[in-house]
Amino acid sequence: MKIRASFFSVDFSLLCLSSFLFFSSFNMIIPELPDYLASLGGEDYKGFIIALFTLSAGLSRPFSGKLADKIGRIPVMMIGASVCFVVGMLYPLLSFVSGFLFLRFAHGFSTGFTPTGASAYVADIVPYQKRGEAMGLFSLFGSMGMAAGPAIGGWLATFFSIETVFYVSAFTAIFSILILLKLKETLPNKERISFQMFKLKKYEIIEKRVLVPSVILFLCAFSFGVILTIIPDFSTHLGIENKGIFFGVFTLSSLGIRLLAGKTSDRYGRVPVMQAASATLMCAMILIAFAETKFALLGSGVLFGCAVGMYSPTTAAWVVDLSLDQFRGRALATMYIALEAGIGIGALTSGFLFANSADNFRLVFLTSAGIAGLALIFLLFMKKTNRIAKTT
Repeated sequence: MKIRASFFSVDFSLLCLSSFLFFSSFNMIIPELPDYLASLGGEDYKGFIIALFTLSAGLSRPFSGKLADKIGRIPVMMIGASVCFVVGMLYPLLSFVSGFLFLRFAHGFSTGFTPTGASAYVADIVPYQKRGEAMGLFSLFGSMGMAAGPAIGGWLATFFSIETVFYVSAFTAIFSILILLKLKETLPNKERISFQMFKLKKYEIIEKRVLVPSVILFLCAFSFGVILTIIPDFSTHLGIENKGIFFGVFTLSSLGIRLLAGKTSDRYGRVPVMQAASATLMCAMILIAFAETKFALLGSGVLFGCAVGMYSPTTAAWVVDLSLDQFRGRALATMYIALEAGIGIGALTSGFLFANSADNFRLVFLTSAGIAGLALIFLLFMKKTNRIAKTT
């Protein structure tokens, strides 16, 4: 494939738009889910809202990575978006605790597939010297979707019903699929899908070349799982009516810094940017722990968003740097397994520590700050590496 000096193209633009709609779709319902589950009688299972989602996403990553390297990037993206549509339509029908938890598990397969294919597609069409910048811009649109989704979902739930939120979420996924139909496949020598592709060998599950950035991402993503699980209750505790506003604030604050972080990592290396990201994340979680007003919480959310905006594109670029072209899907799948594991364990741990008691909020957030601190220590003691790791 011919490599362009610039990564801007029609296909790149369409992929960004599809990513925006995809992330809007499944994030639209998140702020309303704790109250919805409680209304079904499942208040004690709040930690499973995110944990089950990330568990299935993590389990599906080795398959999505292998399929992205075999049948193509676009089919893998379409599988994930289709799951969003089907599950979104089923939420109002399976309105009991076990049914809801089953759907949360099924819903996770969407993010197990689409981001893996999308990240591999971006890596295919951009030159290595622009990798960080391209990943930053691409993740910018995903972040805008993560910001718009909860805000729209909160508005719909206020004026309509939770069922309306589910249906709008489902049809948003459909629009992301329609855009994918306009893209040109980037994988050369595609294979036809077969049952043999679903038989994984040990070496096909984890790409060892990218373990270091994946471990760092796991430690950083722990805080994300905490935020997704606890912030809706913490917002209510502080008297914030729209539980999606924190998500909107931290996501919007991550937008601008993504491009800067990507460019900086292209120029000075991935590790220095990851050091800054983990330090910022640790400070953000400490400030959230001691927030006692709406403005203090939202101000902490800005800092949290900056941390996410730094580590997301930088980690993706770092992983692509270290991966081989023919196993790019597997490498990115390994990264996302670490991401989901961090979010899922963070969600479960925070749900256990919180135990539906307002007295435990500070303990939860300080624990998260400690995990982010481990990432910073790991990065500070790493040996100095080349600015951009080679892929061979």
